[in-house]
Amino acid sequence: MTVRSTRSAMTFSNPFTLPGYPDELPAGTYDTLVVEELLQGLSFEAYIRIATFLAVCGSGRHAGQRELRPTTEDDLEEVLSQDAAWTGTCSKAAMSPQGVGR
Repeated sequence: MTVRSTRSAMTFSNPFTLPGYPDELPAGTYDTLVVEELLQGLSFEAYIRIATFLAVCGSGRHAGQRELRPTTEDDLEEVLSQDAAWTGTCSKAAMSPQGVGR
């Protein structure tokens, strides 16, 4: 099994909640991690997404800890759209690839 991961940064101008989690996250820049697996048996290279995570820094007694919260691409797109509607700008432009690891 061959996998690759891509890290990106997403900037939110407003506090937001991630579906499936009760706490509100503050505005700021968050790292995302996408993990993809190589599809076998094809005559060309193709990958399928197998996981998406949002990196969240802890607060209070969990300060200094970093949590990778499983999420979906659709949920992140929805949260970005809501953020853009609140600010009147296109937050998707704030998404920037940081690198690819294999």
